[in-house]
Amino acid sequence: MKKDSPMRLDEEHNQNELTLAGTGWQKRYWFIFSGQAFSIIGSALTQFVLMWWIADTTGSVSKLAMAGTVALLPQALLSPVGGVFADRYSRRLIMILADAVSAICMAGLMLLFITDSIELWHIYIMMGIRGAMQAFQAPAAEASAAMIVPEDFLPRAAGLNQILYGATLIASAPMGALAVSVMPLGWALSIDVFTALLGIAPLFFFSIPQYRKPRNGQQLLHNIVSELKEGIILVWNDQGLKRLFLLLGCIVLIIMPTFTFVPLLIKDYFKGSVREVGIMEGLAGVGMIGGGIIITLIAPKRKMIWILTGLGLSCFAISFVALMPADQFWLSVFWWAISSLTFIFANAPLTALLQTVIPNHIQGRVLSLLNMIMGLAAPLGLLIANPLGEWLGIRGLFIGIGFLGGMVAFSGFASRRLRNLEKDEVKL
Repeated sequence: MKKDSPMRLDEEHNQNELTLAGTGWQKRYWFIFSGQAFSIIGSALTQFVLMWWIADTTGSVSKLAMAGTVALLPQALLSPVGGVFADRYSRRLIMILADAVSAICMAGLMLLFITDSIELWHIYIMMGIRGAMQAFQAPAAEASAAMIVPEDFLPRAAGLNQILYGATLIASAPMGALAVSVMPLGWALSIDVFTALLGIAPLFFFSIPQYRKPRNGQQLLHNIVSELKEGIILVWNDQGLKRLFLLLGCIVLIIMPTFTFVPLLIKDYFKGSVREVGIMEGLAGVGMIGGGIIITLIAPKRKMIWILTGLGLSCFAISFVALMPADQFWLSVFWWAISSLTFIFANAPLTALLQTVIPNHIQGRVLSLLNMIMGLAAPLGLLIANPLGEWLGIRGLFIGIGFLGGMVAFSGFASRRLRNLEKDEVKL
């Protein structure tokens, strides 16, 4: 990097360590992100347990929609701030603090269940705080990945991360179902506190290379606004990125309600219990691992083709989940796993594409902008799906959502700018 660049490297690291990902980068990568995987397992287990408790206790589409909204909306609104923080302050410290606050919140919720003082609004508040922490943790973790591994390893790193996330689903759903079956729900939530500590521990022993902007004497609010504008301007001026972000926002708006309403589909249509929900989510994790392995081995070059095709097939598979007869639960599980597998065909190349075409010193802001768009689209989709679910029924909602999402995804092939995004240089 040129000497007169406004960026500077984190004082803990030198230029060689940054550009070559450091000697022994594999050890640092695996320790940090394996720790994060444990944290994700705990979070997914908690999400599974709480959403099932709401579905089983209330049987209400609107209350499930509210739970999804309060979890996603704070993340969406705070993502731009989280992205600025990820580019300006220590990403490692941000990840530590976000996991620590989430663990404290879960400990409080655990005590409320144990003392039989729990109310639905308690769960909403804790889910909202955890969502807010995710707004800071996600851009810090995503931008850190590109600084830990060499550039030519990024597609494989994205695939490996998807394998880890798939493994968390496999572990968290059965563990959640088992925990609910064998222990009081409050004690089941203690698993999340323990896994959060496992996620934090490696960050005390390994550093993360990072570009930092020098302090300019301006107030923090001024810096947040000005740096957020840089990310927005970059996306707005690049036609390919702008269309990609718009397409992803539309797809999330359409299909996100299905992930929230799965417990109700299983309970009301397939007449299942928490066991069947655990099976469905666990085998979705198998699909994610399968997709991650394929992406890791192939390391696709033409990423946009994989992204659009994977999203389209994943959405269509969601429709087939609900199209199966009520007495053919295992066929619906098969299609749910196919949806997860093909989703990874899109998500892993998407991560690698953004890490490749967006300069790292602005990645936190741009990735958080994408998180904000998708985060706002998700609760909006839930608000729209709530009355539609009451009108069409939960099965009709799944069928319609899947087909509409698939058509929107495949419409991306009509845009030349979108197809050529990975070939065009994103300019600041």
